[in-house]
Amino acid sequence: MNDGSTIASFADIHPDRESVLGQALAGLGATPKTLPSKFFYDERGSKLFERICEVPEYYVTRVETALLGDIAGQAAEMIGADACIIEYGTGSSEKIALLLAALDRPAAFVGVDISSVALRGVAETLAGNFPDLAVHAVCADFTQPFTLPAMSGQGRRVVFFPGSSLGNFNPEQSVDFIANAARLIGPGGGMLFGIDLKKDAAILDAAYDDAAGVTAEFNLNLLRRLNRECGADFDLDAFSHRAFYNANAGRVEMHLVSRRAQSITLGAQTITFAEGETIHTENSYKYSVPEFQDLARRAGCEPMRAWTDANSLFSLHYLSVI
Repeated sequence: MNDGSTIASFADIHPDRESVLGQALAGLGATPKTLPSKFFYDERGSKLFERICEVPEYYVTRVETALLGDIAGQAAEMIGADACIIEYGTGSSEKIALLLAALDRPAAFVGVDISSVALRGVAETLAGNFPDLAVHAVCADFTQPFTLPAMSGQGRRVVFFPGSSLGNFNPEQSVDFIANAARLIGPGGGMLFGIDLKKDAAILDAAYDDAAGVTAEFNLNLLRRLNRECGADFDLDAFSHRAFYNANAGRVEMHLVSRRAQSITLGAQTITFAEGETIHTENSYKYSVPEFQDLARRAGCEPMRAWTDANSLFSLHYLSVI
């Protein structure tokens, strides 16, 4: 229990400069060039993503939040009393607050996010709004192994992963991610995933390339971060944002396109770009309900329930760890 305003524990194990630099050099040295999407979320990137969630074209957050509000009671019945909730990608307190409010005496919450600023803000908000809840925060790259803090409560451990963030991994990586999360919480645990559904390409293209240019700014901020943290010399005006739905691969792709032939310096290396060459910065895979349930089974979990909104834009899935 906390006093209504404090975080029970805060662990900061986020990637350091050398880790960011090393992964950036590896990606930009590959063919085709890539950068890890997890590095979008510095302080500025986290704020830009909050703005993306508010643009009219980006339906994901609004639809998922409304759907979660509709089914939170049903999910809470499946989760049970005295639960410990572990949220991956703690970008906003709104969704987790809906789930926590529906649960029967939740014992503990652990937020895990790569952005310390966003994580601390959510943890402090939850600590203030749920005074009987032990709130923990772990600033970490959750794609890598990390240790859970000691938690009170004898109920089920449940991973909550909203926002369709699992779609940033390819299907094989998604199976591995689910399996690793299952090992973390153990047999009998549960998982509640938000998964974006396949739909008309025009809806998806607009969602990732909004008219106000917020997503473009978010994408380009990745280069700004490398300039600031790693001493790179990217000219942001020399790159443009491109996003589109690749129907054959079942994913939205985001790229940064070099507007001209150029070279940049990153660390001790010079990296050259041809005009029109791209840096592949993000994938967002879309699944049908049966496709995602197949991934879950391959990861050693049993799909227990799936919910979709009235327009079949988004889905929530509750899984049981076998």
